[in-house]
Amino acid sequence: MRDTPGQAVPHGDAFDDPYGDRYPGRGRQGGRRPRGPGLAARLGGWSTRHRRTAVFGWLLFVVLAACLGGVTGVAEVSESEGMSGDSARAERILEDAGIEAPAGEMIMVSASSPDGWRQVAREVTGAVEATGEARHLRGPVPSEDGRAGLLQFRMHGDAETSGDRVQPVIDAVEKVRAAHKGEGVTVHQYGEASADKWLGEMLSDDFAKAEWTAVPLALGILLVAFGALVAALLPVALAVTAFVAANGLLAVVSHQLHIFDTTSSVMLLMGLAVGIDYCLFYLRRERDERAAGRDAQTALRVAAATSGRAVLVSGLTVMVAMAGLFLSGLLMFKGFAVATILVVLIAMLGSVTILPALLSWLGDRVERGRLPRWRRRGEARGRARRKGGHGGSGRISAGVLRPVLAAPGVFAVLATVAMLALSAPMLGMKTEQLTLDKQMPSGSPLRVSSEAINETFPGGPAPAHVVLKAQDVDSPRVRAALADFAQRARADKHFGKGVETTVHRAADVAEIDVPLAGNGTDDASKAAVERLRDTLVPQTLTPVARGGQAYVSGELASSMDFNDQLGRGIVPVLVFITAVTFLLMLVSFRSLPVALASVVLNLLSVGAAYGVMTAVFQHGWGAEMLGTEAVGAIESWMPLFVLVVLFGLSMDYHVFVVSRIREAHERGAATREAIREGVRATAGAVTGAAVIMVAVFAVFGTLSMQDMQQMGIGLAVAVLLDATLVRMVLLPAVMMLLGERNWYLPRMLRGLPGLSHGDPVEAETVPGTAGPAYAQPVAAGSSDPAPAARSR
Repeated sequence: MRDTPGQAVPHGDAFDDPYGDRYPGRGRQGGRRPRGPGLAARLGGWSTRHRRTAVFGWLLFVVLAACLGGVTGVAEVSESEGMSGDSARAERILEDAGIEAPAGEMIMVSASSPDGWRQVAREVTGAVEATGEARHLRGPVPSEDGRAGLLQFRMHGDAETSGDRVQPVIDAVEKVRAAHKGEGVTVHQYGEASADKWLGEMLSDDFAKAEWTAVPLALGILLVAFGALVAALLPVALAVTAFVAANGLLAVVSHQLHIFDTTSSVMLLMGLAVGIDYCLFYLRRERDERAAGRDAQTALRVAAATSGRAVLVSGLTVMVAMAGLFLSGLLMFKGFAVATILVVLIAMLGSVTILPALLSWLGDRVERGRLPRWRRRGEARGRARRKGGHGGSGRISAGVLRPVLAAPGVFAVLATVAMLALSAPMLGMKTEQLTLDKQMPSGSPLRVSSEAINETFPGGPAPAHVVLKAQDVDSPRVRAALADFAQRARADKHFGKGVETTVHRAADVAEIDVPLAGNGTDDASKAAVERLRDTLVPQTLTPVARGGQAYVSGELASSMDFNDQLGRGIVPVLVFITAVTFLLMLVSFRSLPVALASVVLNLLSVGAAYGVMTAVFQHGWGAEMLGTEAVGAIESWMPLFVLVVLFGLSMDYHVFVVSRIREAHERGAATREAIREGVRATAGAVTGAAVIMVAVFAVFGTLSMQDMQQMGIGLAVAVLLDATLVRMVLLPAVMMLLGERNWYLPRMLRGLPGLSHGDPVEAETVPGTAGPAYAQPVAAGSSDPAPAARSR
């Protein structure tokens, strides 16, 4: 990896110690010795000095992490681990006893004329039995109008692997269906095994779609933003390698903390978003400094000391915010937290180590593959910036900022009203664990079959599942309790008549299926579950249970337990992330108003995301235009997840914008000019980062699963609003109203430790330029600054 004269950035002590006697005017000021470089600058300096070690070390780390993950494999959650409350306890009793109900399947054969389906049903029966995968085949049971019959059976073997073995049954049914095509006979199949097969294939296809769509899309946007292929490839390469490494480490961690199958999709989304953002901000700052006339070494040093530090602050904020998910008490969120923390940590470290090393090695070659139009635009921008202007960048931001800074009070009120209006629908938000039918896209064959079977053979909601662990399930006392429970349940209006009891003598466990009133999700069904838990089970089964182990589970009971745990967990999570975000911003910027504004603006962005999600997915407003559909509710885990993710991600923009404003203010600019310079200087990078993030999230909004759609669209809208209305209008308006009070820190907090900025880079004049610049390196033994390298 040999340096090329005139292209590679010089590396050595000058980068790592730019604050000594080599730089004029950097001695003691007011009796205080200048501070040394901050952590980001030191990491950048080490990387450029040992860039061969940094590059090959990174590649070795990625390969080893990926191989390690491939060897260990991923340990996914068990049925009981995915539940909470009494539902989890009931399922754990069955798992400990080795009791697992085989997967059930249903096949409905219907015809236009009464009894026209019977011959086809017999053929289906024979074909299914011939596969050897079915047992206890019952039916056909005729429908009320006599035009359809329902076959029911159980799959042989383990229910968890039934999806892998159901294909011969599907093929057999399809063969009969094809033989009678055009005869007015329809055949529908639905069940646990076929649903598991569909879900597994769909998740695999969706993950591949997200990966192969999001990455090229991000690359295309970066190519437009930078106009050079090599520069565009760097952020994508960093994000993808960070994801690969994090995915491998997650597989190792999963053996201690089991994860859900959707966790990798969440990790991909977060890895692409933050990895590309961090690299984009860093690279954009380095290019801006070169365009302003800095030599390559100084431009990279400035990027490390400014954008590198902002990357560390932002990454730390995201990781700490995600750590709040551990307070939720739910394994799903713990897995999401670990996955996100891993990928953000790796992307953050890569941005402040491998990226400086690559930029140092590439030098001007980072412009390779540049399109002629962008080359001319870059040269014109460089000439304008060397004359003290913005080089044509930030024109839109300048147009927006002009009226905002002229009338900050008016625009602060208008922007706040707009955000509150978008948030208003969240007041009626309804959350629930979406059933598989609602997760499937309308028109999918499995959903069509499910709806057709339920409409022809309405069997009511899935029953509640009561599990009893007894000392001796065959004892007269336990048998009497089971009989008493069944009798009282049949006589109660909250339940149906078909109460079924299954006794597992070897395990001393009894299972009781209790039909519920209502449709399975309404108030009547919930009241039935509560009556079971509060009255029937405590009065009849708990007294005979060993250690009180008598619990109510089932689809609705599990959903209720999950929502209850979310309700208990969301308050401590919210308190944690708001407090931590406030403290991190306070320590980072040493400003009480900036810290408070960070929290308030984040809450506005979260509220707007909630409102849009409720309007689209619960009420159906604009759902068709967005290519999705309303399901009447928001997935129960979505609000908490979106809250934490947005609190973390919105810090990207906030930290970079406010850091640039503070930087200008510390150089002596007035508040108005500091805001103008900070927002305009970051407008291009923030816009590019927002477009990429919105595009990546929007890809997830096009996936098959309803929860992925909700997450993708909700986050995409929130990031779009955060990068435009909040950061371009509301933030500058609020800071303009505060004026010098932006940097107020109470006397009692002035001893608060701060995240080291390093010594501020002093404003000087680069030879041949008209605007403030950064100190230029001076050759050893000389007192004259080295001439600036040519602008790109």
